[in-house]
Amino acid sequence: MKILHIYKDYFPVLGGIENHVKVLAEAQAAAGHRVVVLVCDPSPRTRIQVVNGVRVIKAGRLATVASMPLSLTQPIALTRLRPDIVHVQSPYPLGEAANWVLGRAKATIISYQSDVVRQKRLLHLYGPILRRVLQASTIIIASSPRYIETSPWLRPVRDKCVVVPLGIDHRRFMPPPAPFEGPPTLLFVGKLRYYKGLDTLLRALADLPQVYLNVVGDGPMRPSLEMLAKELEIATRVRFLGEVDDADLPHQYHNAHIFVLPANARAEAFGTVLLEAMASGLPCITTEVGTGTSWVVEDGVTGLVVPPQDPPALAEGIQSMLSAPKRRAAMGQAARARVETRFTLRRMIDQVQTVYEKALST
Repeated sequence: MKILHIYKDYFPVLGGIENHVKVLAEAQAAAGHRVVVLVCDPSPRTRIQVVNGVRVIKAGRLATVASMPLSLTQPIALTRLRPDIVHVQSPYPLGEAANWVLGRAKATIISYQSDVVRQKRLLHLYGPILRRVLQASTIIIASSPRYIETSPWLRPVRDKCVVVPLGIDHRRFMPPPAPFEGPPTLLFVGKLRYYKGLDTLLRALADLPQVYLNVVGDGPMRPSLEMLAKELEIATRVRFLGEVDDADLPHQYHNAHIFVLPANARAEAFGTVLLEAMASGLPCITTEVGTGTSWVVEDGVTGLVVPPQDPPALAEGIQSMLSAPKRRAAMGQAARARVETRFTLRRMIDQVQTVYEKALST
């Protein structure tokens, strides 16, 4: 099978979707498929290389506008490819529209990762095209049933949608041999962006005087978040660790009692870090923003789901879990079992393969 993946960036650019494409492409190449990844280079120069059996075309970039690269070379390169399957990651207006107009694949798969949330002006212009792109696709992959139910863009094409949850290498993230015995400690992992809701967690921490927080990750909001921690007089209990090596990440999950993802917007569509925490045997607290976060975490079973942007509710949820170690342990065990059953990398790769075969048979 000839497979073409289209997105804006690829490894070594770090990001959830970039890593998702890399994992899929390399697994497909290892299975004997001919795999090409078409993305944009950070520079105006076009580069072509073969990495782990995957042919990666990085088209020259003219500029970046509203987080989207602008490239003339990428659409031109698209016209020269004749894949059986083209797999586009959305939201990526340039790639989606270019494939709709110029693509020559036998079947088009769109992984709908998230609604466009902040770029309202872009969505006003691009919305009519997006509806046609989705309507013209063969199959649309959503990462959770919740997103199909709540997205105004997916509901009209729900008959084209299938759910393929994201997956992780659960063997990397194992529960520790013994429970963490340090002071009550929370963990947050992720890019420090507005929709992660870390400011809500910091405000909740102000009402939990004996509780500590480790923050793994970096991003544009780090300076303002560090300032907020100082203003709330909790800076001595919050450790901003920045980016950590992949090899050290499982260790970070082992040094906490609870994982918290206090998302505040639909831009947090799934929360792969929740899977990592659950595989590590950590109970999780997340928020109800109408996306996969409240589907991944089963409220009262593998953790808690609380309202977004509500520091008192978040603090109450944290305190209730910290005061019940047996309940936390049971939730952690249930979390690990849920990942093993529903969210492994192998399961995700196999399900995507099934989608491809279905698309080519229709």
